[in-house]
Amino acid sequence: MIAIIDYGMGNLHSVSKAVERLGYDYIVTSDKQEILQADKAILPGVGAFGDAMVYLRETGLDQTTLDYAATGKPLLGICLGMQLLFTESEEHGNHQGLNLLQGKVVRFQGDYKVPHMGWNRLAYEQQSPLLQGIAEGHVYFVHSYHALPDNSSDLLATTDYFQPVTAIVGRDNVYGMQFHPEKSSDIGMKLLGNFLNLP
Repeated sequence: MIAIIDYGMGNLHSVSKAVERLGYDYIVTSDKQEILQADKAILPGVGAFGDAMVYLRETGLDQTTLDYAATGKPLLGICLGMQLLFTESEEHGNHQGLNLLQGKVVRFQGDYKVPHMGWNRLAYEQQSPLLQGIAEGHVYFVHSYHALPDNSSDLLATTDYFQPVTAIVGRDNVYGMQFHPEKSSDIGMKLLGNFLNLP
């Protein structure tokens, strides 16, 4: 069973439909026990970092997510969900994140269009079960902020948007994708499938 964590800000429908298309049973839930009993958990998200963390703390889902990660079972953050895995974000002030991965989420700075929106090619930085058997290809991004991991070993893939941009992160059982795999055609579905197939 795949738990899709519902904290009021996720792209729940598109993520759940992608999981269903890949042949997995899922539950969209904010219930602690249902999340902790799941085989895999997905933290999706659209919206602002600070608002998301306020809701996670008010509902206790921040601790539930940390407790889930501590079980060693695979956890995946998508888009805002990936950013929430990091230590902090500067979006609309300074906000503390879940700190499952160390680093800061910062706004794009430069004379170019923000948000970064559209199809960009992945470049793999190191091997990972998440990337197994998948050629580097284009995936779909929509974001104004990007993560700067403290540890280069957490960086699995980047893309280029006037600078190297963190696209996929992973450490132990905790993974994140800045793009939307559920909206990224075959390559996105294969990446999501690799996550769902992790032991």
